[in-house]
Amino acid sequence: MTGNTQSDTLLAEVTRGGRLESRHYGAAVVMDASGKTVFATGDVATPIYPRSTVKALQALPLLTEGAADKFSLPQEALALACASHQGEPEHIAVAADMLGRSGWDYGVLECGTHWPLDAHAARALAATGEQACALHNCCSGKHAGFICLSCATGQDPAHYIRPEHPIMQTMARTLADVTGVPHTDANRGTDGCAIPTWAIPLSALALAYARFATGTGLSVDRAQAAERLRAAIASAPFMIAGTDQFDTLVMQDLAPRVLTKMGAEGVMIAILPEKGLGIAIKCRDGGVRAAETAAAALIARFGGEDAPILNHFMRRPLKNWNGLVVGELRASRELAGDRLPDAAA
Repeated sequence: MTGNTQSDTLLAEVTRGGRLESRHYGAAVVMDASGKTVFATGDVATPIYPRSTVKALQALPLLTEGAADKFSLPQEALALACASHQGEPEHIAVAADMLGRSGWDYGVLECGTHWPLDAHAARALAATGEQACALHNCCSGKHAGFICLSCATGQDPAHYIRPEHPIMQTMARTLADVTGVPHTDANRGTDGCAIPTWAIPLSALALAYARFATGTGLSVDRAQAAERLRAAIASAPFMIAGTDQFDTLVMQDLAPRVLTKMGAEGVMIAILPEKGLGIAIKCRDGGVRAAETAAAALIARFGGEDAPILNHFMRRPLKNWNGLVVGELRASRELAGDRLPDAAA
């Protein structure tokens, strides 16, 4: 089945002075673990790169292959393996500890280096006169997990980011099994942290997380691993993102009923374990703000959640530098239904 991006739907819109200023279009889908489409709007069939939204799926082998137990990884470490963190001190400490438990330091990481995404953490690091290192990369927890997996399975971690490395071969097999979509050279690209990323339909991404939410459709060991990862994420939501970030804020209030993960280029997933549902969103222009707004609306609508944090993200006042409200960012009625709150004061 092929898709048509011209069929995409309105996800969110921005107003200023009572007039429409911007619109974000894309697609969204809610699936259950049997493969039933509970809700879909826009083009959910054309393959997209899920980017960092698949990190929890990539962490499954860390448990199924025994690495988490071999190195006695704590809950914070399991959560960080699923994270796109802001490079705050707590994140760096856990990533370094993961590597230390496997006998390595940050020099083994092949994810590349950037400064902490959290402005306060970046300024604090710069004030020390130190330089950023690979630990500050938002994907260092995932990569530390890859190193632990390499060591636990007797693999040389050198060049672990290459598609032909046994660790990336394991990632490809795991993702293919859970999503139900082949992960081959034909649909492979390269992610920002240098590992392969494979393009899949948005519906397959939502299905994978419905399976992750329930264990249905997974092998026994993967189902148990998913349960442990859900518990780790729920217990340490700060590790998943960080200060003032959507994923952390939502899960601090709503986990374990709601788990979320932002990816690059406007991709977002949400997991509703009690409802047995997986949600996947793609904002076609790559806008993070629209993906957050859309996710809040769908969580409220299909999770039955009535929470201030969701209302905030569904309808956010926009302020100028003087702190005056000049407009708003709001979810579309197509997504929110009757859950869209009244305009914030």
